[in-house]
Amino acid sequence: MSNIRLKLLIAASPGVVYQALTTSDGLSAWWTPGSTAEPLLQSSACFPFGPTYYKQMKITDLQPSSGISWHCIAGTEEWVGTNISFNLQEGTHENLLKDHPELSDQLHQVGNTAELTVLSFQHSKWREASPMFAECSYTWGQFLRSLKLYCETGKGKPWPTQHRV
Repeated sequence: MSNIRLKLLIAASPGVVYQALTTSDGLSAWWTPGSTAEPLLQSSACFPFGPTYYKQMKITDLQPSSGISWHCIAGTEEWVGTNISFNLQEGTHENLLKDHPELSDQLHQVGNTAELTVLSFQHSKWREASPMFAECSYTWGQFLRSLKLYCETGKGKPWPTQHRV
């Protein structure tokens, strides 16, 4: 099985990031407009991409300000049965540099921002590293950039504008 793994630093508190990942307004602002979700374990979240296509996720784990997991139950065939997780770690500049030396460039760019969250993202259980897998890996990078922008500035770049500069 293939997995997409990404890690980024967000200059915002884990609470801000958690809200962006668990509410309809937050998800609509950085992933796709019209998203419906609520932070309720075992509930379903729906993510429309145009008038006839959507992805539906069952919320399988909710740890306030620390982690969210979904299981895809509807969407493109390659997505169904995959899992998506967002793990959040709060820390100071110094602690995060010690725990995540791979993020040194990102930490250097944010300077001495008081509130910092490391987001470890995984989209797992893909059946194979297909062309769809490769495209989704790139596009998840764009959407996580949108999430970062939304959490730091209040304005993301959700679908269909995620690839625009």
